[in-house]
Amino acid sequence: MWDIFKDWIFDVIQFFYGFCHDWGLAIIVVTIIFRIIVAPLMHKQARSSYDMQKVQPKIQALKDRFPDDPTRQSQEMQKIYAEMKFNPLAGCLPILLQMPIFIALFQVLREMGDRVQDSSYSFYNLVPNLVTTPSQAFSEGFGTFVPYLILMVIFAGATFLPMILQQLRTENTQQRNQTLLMGGIMSLMMLWISWGSPAGVLLFWGVSSLIGVAQNQLTLAHCRAQDRRKAEEEALVVKPVEVNVTRKEKKPRPKKKR
Repeated sequence: MWDIFKDWIFDVIQFFYGFCHDWGLAIIVVTIIFRIIVAPLMHKQARSSYDMQKVQPKIQALKDRFPDDPTRQSQEMQKIYAEMKFNPLAGCLPILLQMPIFIALFQVLREMGDRVQDSSYSFYNLVPNLVTTPSQAFSEGFGTFVPYLILMVIFAGATFLPMILQQLRTENTQQRNQTLLMGGIMSLMMLWISWGSPAGVLLFWGVSSLIGVAQNQLTLAHCRAQDRRKAEEEALVVKPVEVNVTRKEKKPRPKKKR
């Protein structure tokens, strides 16, 4: 079953290669199609993260209110999640959907030399060989390694950039610092993973992550605009009409002559 899935991934890439005659561009086209398919899930994930950020003060208030009662905390948090229709696991779904494609593409590119007898797997000569890993390119000299280094940075940085951008707006300094620290550590881990990954995999994941950043920012902008409109509507409370009546000053009546 897994081999069939890998063959399908390769057939899709090869199909688009027949149109553009460039393996890197074919991978980018497949990546864009994939992001379009998962766009509704990404929108839901970004919306859930935005709602979760808004509810953080309530959760912190629960922890302060019931510091020694984890069961009560959990019950009250479930009530808040139910009211907001928030699923904490929803944010993991898009990443989990990408992982099989990531693993399959990793293995397909490793096997590319056996699948297709092509002398070049380059990306418009920007990346000399999409099958080569950064560690292999580094051994060939720094000049050869530079495009692979750029792919590594994009691969590592763009993966957690949406999370970092979102946390920059939070007022909770402790939570923001913890998130930024975690994002930095995870980015270093991604750099380590990318060191032994074929450049084509880095190209796929980097382009996918950059598109995800754009989608995430559009969703957050839409959410903020909705909140502003809602606040403006709530501010327009119907007030009783106040009529400012100015009474005319009465003139003294002329006295009658006797």
